[in-house]
Amino acid sequence: MDSIKKTIVNNNLIKKGEVIGVGVSGGTDSMALLHYLNSISEELDFEVVGIHIDHNIRENSSEDASFVLNYCRENGIRAYKFKVDVPKLAQERGVSLEVAARDARYGVFDALVKKCAVDKIAIAHHMSDQAETILLNLFRGTGISGTRGMDLIRDGIYIRPMLFTNKSDILNYIETYQIPYVEDYTNADTTYSRNYIRNEILPMIMKKWPAVIEKLVSFSKACYDDDEYINKQIIEDAFILEEKTVKIPNSYFLYANAIVSRMIFKALRQIGVNKDIERVHVEMIKDLAINGKNGAKIDLPLNVTAVKEYDYLTILNKEKEKIILDKPFKVDEFEVKNFGKIIVKKTKTTKIENNELILDGKKVPKNAIWRFKENGDIFQKFGGGTKKLKDYFIDKKIPARLRAIIPVLAVDNEILAIAGVEVSEKVRVDENCKSIYKIVVEN
Repeated sequence: MDSIKKTIVNNNLIKKGEVIGVGVSGGTDSMALLHYLNSISEELDFEVVGIHIDHNIRENSSEDASFVLNYCRENGIRAYKFKVDVPKLAQERGVSLEVAARDARYGVFDALVKKCAVDKIAIAHHMSDQAETILLNLFRGTGISGTRGMDLIRDGIYIRPMLFTNKSDILNYIETYQIPYVEDYTNADTTYSRNYIRNEILPMIMKKWPAVIEKLVSFSKACYDDDEYINKQIIEDAFILEEKTVKIPNSYFLYANAIVSRMIFKALRQIGVNKDIERVHVEMIKDLAINGKNGAKIDLPLNVTAVKEYDYLTILNKEKEKIILDKPFKVDEFEVKNFGKIIVKKTKTTKIENNELILDGKKVPKNAIWRFKENGDIFQKFGGGTKKLKDYFIDKKIPARLRAIIPVLAVDNEILAIAGVEVSEKVRVDENCKSIYKIVVEN
């Protein structure tokens, strides 16, 4: 595991005083990374924080969350736990579980960084993961940009300290230090593309070429160098960027194919499209720019449309942004996009004004979270009587377009408070209340 420290130091992945959030699923890779980073944190002067995200894909996923939190507690490591309904997210967006899970994870990670809870996020990808990524990208039809694989550091935030570490070294480390871990049985499910490569394709190749993983990683380094050089030849000044839209002069499509292809990928990234666009789609965009008539357009994956508009090729991202809310109940201030700011504070008075609510903090369970409405939610009205949340919204004449963006305080499917609207009878303030919390909404 010395390769991890060497990778960190040689590439300046972690600076003194930084707080490093480690994505911890509970499996061998993430547990080894968490343990190792914690073991060198004092020497390199940084803090380690565990981050576990329950994807709600497996029935026993909550057990993994408890395992990770208990381990962190026993070893003096601060930890955050989040739960996201990935199957529901996948269904709503019409994407695979893999894509939905990844989006959910990085949504949580991004939020933690923006909130300054952590400075960087350490991901437990290792050499075998890199080899799988390269093959996966090849099979999807990407060029050199795909075969360079995953970067050691992305966006200055996401770091992969184990990217040059062998899986065998990780397993030996786990055994040597008797580090506990949990098994995720979905890793054996070959209906997932990555699992199919990991469990079926790579073992077959390794029978003939045992060193294929090391060779693929070496190949990715060469691709990285070439890709970086070509990317520096792209002139971005002529891009016209607006929200979810980018315009490229048609004359730019007369450059060499290597530059044009990367120019298109870079333009797509600028409007938030980072995946599921393949080489064939890039060729379609190039053909439209060069040979298409004015007004001609093509539709691409992820609600992306390219249109020939006189002297420009315009690419639009029409996908609606999915906002994820999963915050514990505590004294806090946080912004909810399209809704406003929620302020939770302690108070000694029961006096409230517009958009303010009060509740008894002692009556709020510790696992209560702020989230958006879900199917099956129920609400016990102030003064008595239980209704489906949907019916309560109708009674209160709250427009359907607003119901999905109103934060609710919930425990499972029981709603304790609806921001700016009402609190449940279960948390009402009475004469015996000694812990009054005020919830303020600033629109």
